[in-house]
Amino acid sequence: MSNKVLMKGNEAIGEAAIIAGCTHYFAYPITPQNEIPAYMARRLPEIGGTFLQAESELAAINMVFGASAAGTRVMTSSSSPGVSLKQEGISYLAGAQLPAVVVNMMRGGPGLGNIAGSQGDYWQATRGGGNGDYRTIVLGPANVQELADLTVKAFDLADRYRMVVMILGDGFLGQMSEALELPRPSGEHFEKPWALTGAAGRKHNVIASLRLTPEGELERHNLKLMEIYRQVEEHERMWEADRCDDADFVLVAYGTSSRISRAAVNILRKKGIKAGLFRPISLYPFPYGELKEAARGAKQVLAVEMSAGQMQEDVRLSVEGAVPVDGYFRLGGAIPETDEIVRKVESYGK
Repeated sequence: MSNKVLMKGNEAIGEAAIIAGCTHYFAYPITPQNEIPAYMARRLPEIGGTFLQAESELAAINMVFGASAAGTRVMTSSSSPGVSLKQEGISYLAGAQLPAVVVNMMRGGPGLGNIAGSQGDYWQATRGGGNGDYRTIVLGPANVQELADLTVKAFDLADRYRMVVMILGDGFLGQMSEALELPRPSGEHFEKPWALTGAAGRKHNVIASLRLTPEGELERHNLKLMEIYRQVEEHERMWEADRCDDADFVLVAYGTSSRISRAAVNILRKKGIKAGLFRPISLYPFPYGELKEAARGAKQVLAVEMSAGQMQEDVRLSVEGAVPVDGYFRLGGAIPETDEIVRKVESYGK
């Protein structure tokens, strides 16, 4: 008998968070991710956890700060404009080295934009998003199974490196329903001797992102963060390369765009055109070296995105000029069509 269940993407994130040990969730409603707070509102009380619909996104992310400082596994979710409002709090979490999981189900923008799925927050997510020299690990799932699997992984990564991990999906992924096997917890245990759990019998802990003295303390702290990010970049790159070994044309896409690009690759292969798909799963750290290797020998690399080509910058950095890079982009909630991608590749000639 199959262990698969049918779930909407947003609900799969909620259940996976509980499987991972999330006991606290704070958020403010916004489409197209409202199924996450709705799911957590029902499930967290069942396990003795805490759900709170905050009065705003700013309040929600600062509640995350407090819960994380107390050593709990905590998550918040929102969509593009809401995540923009949370950026100050995310920067504070980074400065204080507090682990948390943030879900961004992207919608079309800028501003309030619309409620259609989009990928226009790539720069904001992968470059930190807020003030100061900091990074967040960013994971880009492509289906409901990965939404669940990567949510469990996100909590482990957050605790391992004491940093914010973002699940960067788009509205289409959150709204679609697919069969999945619910993930299991990793079983890893992370001690949190830094947490504010009471100081009986030990020196008191301090959680802060403000450092005024002594001389050079903030620089030393920033350098410490840079070393953590270097370790993340070395150990946490995730990607998938499909039929890139002999590909003349390598399509690069993540999330919903990668599903459409994979269909285009299938059509191109049936036409005798050697195409492959490279899918970065970790968007920070971006798998630069792995993409360069996958594109070795290709005639053309094509970035396919539901944005104005934000990921394309990382694609160019990856191939270091060895292969020409082009892009096919749809904006404002529009979806690339498979036939459009096929025609784009065919335009390069054999």
